[in-house]
Amino acid sequence: MNNWLLHKPHFQDPLLLAARVLIAWLFVLFGWGKLVGFAGTVAYMQHTGAPLPALAAVIAVIMEVPVALAIAFGAATRPLALLMALYTLGTALIGHPYWTMTGADHYANEINFYKNIAIIGGLLALYVAGPGRFAVDAWLSRRSAASHRTTPPA
Repeated sequence: MNNWLLHKPHFQDPLLLAARVLIAWLFVLFGWGKLVGFAGTVAYMQHTGAPLPALAAVIAVIMEVPVALAIAFGAATRPLALLMALYTLGTALIGHPYWTMTGADHYANEINFYKNIAIIGGLLALYVAGPGRFAVDAWLSRRSAASHRTTPPA
């Protein structure tokens, strides 16, 4: 099999953009539901045994809407991807404790737990790779470099 097409450098930035958007999409989709149904989110946090359910719900909404959107746009990508990876680990441990369950609940939560682990892998890859060229981070970096070149020495 010829892999020349997949290893072309010009695919790196569009694929990093796609990775950011696809990972963020999941969080924004469910975070928006948590925001508009905030009372239900607090009740769910109580049901899962999350510490300080109201605060946990606020943290969930913040992580899943503005933080995920920042990752999608490529703003502060590396630190936010690492933060989101830690958040996702916490949600896996608190929200999907399959090891305490039996039957269908065990199976469904085991799947969701390991999906969270896979999402963490994607977030860690974004942390390592960075946002790519099609990102706010890259735009700010180019703008900063341009302003340093045009600023006369004091």
